[in-house]
Amino acid sequence: MKRGIQAAALLVGFFVGYQNRFDVGRLLEKVWGSGFERMSAGGRDVLSIGIIALLFLLAAALGGDWLVRTVQRSETALRHMQAAELLSLVAGVTVGLLLAALLYPLLTALAGGSPILALAATALLVWYGYRLSRAKGTELWKAFRESRRTEPEENGEAWEERKILDTSVIIDGRIADICKTGFIEGTLVIPGFILEELQHIADSSDLLKRNRGRRGLDILNKIQKELDVKVEIYEGDFEEIAEVDSKLVRLAKVLGGKVLTNDFNLNKVCELQGVSVLNINDLANAVKPVVLPGEEIVVQVIKDGKEHGQGVAYLDDGTMIVVEGGRDYIGTTMEVMVTSVLQTSAGRMIFAKPKLLEKAQ
Repeated sequence: MKRGIQAAALLVGFFVGYQNRFDVGRLLEKVWGSGFERMSAGGRDVLSIGIIALLFLLAAALGGDWLVRTVQRSETALRHMQAAELLSLVAGVTVGLLLAALLYPLLTALAGGSPILALAATALLVWYGYRLSRAKGTELWKAFRESRRTEPEENGEAWEERKILDTSVIIDGRIADICKTGFIEGTLVIPGFILEELQHIADSSDLLKRNRGRRGLDILNKIQKELDVKVEIYEGDFEEIAEVDSKLVRLAKVLGGKVLTNDFNLNKVCELQGVSVLNINDLANAVKPVVLPGEEIVVQVIKDGKEHGQGVAYLDDGTMIVVEGGRDYIGTTMEVMVTSVLQTSAGRMIFAKPKLLEKAQ
């Protein structure tokens, strides 16, 4: 790449030198005086062109390393840039160039025929278009995708919504069962940075983490190979963002999709950021058997509660039941009466009291 840059600089130097050989010749005549005048016209032209070309080559040699690093960083950024950001970037720069082209005659006239003011305005408008596309391009792309949701595709198929999986919902495993039932529509998106996080967990020295990571990878293999659901591996990344949850939120905004999770904190972050979220725990709570206050159920008290005198029992689906005065009945199976039900995205909790106490009252 460095040699290519130097070769290109040499060619540009020859072209610039040829176009400005007379001006360069007059400058050399002032510097060298009679020595330059004694040269033939062809020799003066060759010397003028050669000096300009060598200056360009020297500049490329001195700044070649910096230019190569800049080009490599730009290539890396473009490879990791998602299509939405790239299109927004191109659109912003194009708008800046169009505005500069419209203003060019006016600015040139104001500058007395000099193009300096017009060139400065062009650079400013292109830079502003670039910054605006970086700041608002994601929102504009999301608005465009939202406007296409109700429009049919060319082949007659409806627009498919993307569900973006996070690490917790993959490790949890219930997503595979939900996909198997056919309740999940659209395309499941598995970001590359989520796969990397799962791999790091699977390679952990901690046995529990390693088993969780391997379980997550097994679930993904099952979804991709055994289930009739569309799966898309998103290779892009957001290197300027460190947190995985923030990357998920950003990706959901770019793709116009929904985050699929069972992480309570990520659920709240998505709601604050205006991103649609599907919480597996909400779905589980919605399909659990309804337990109403005043209903009688049979439970086994297995341990102490947090408050004095409380006992804790569990339903078959894992729902925790806090039994008031149940501490004295630990290890026994008894009838309790439901007093209240607390249901949140983090789960459901049932409060009850022994039926024996109710009869005694």
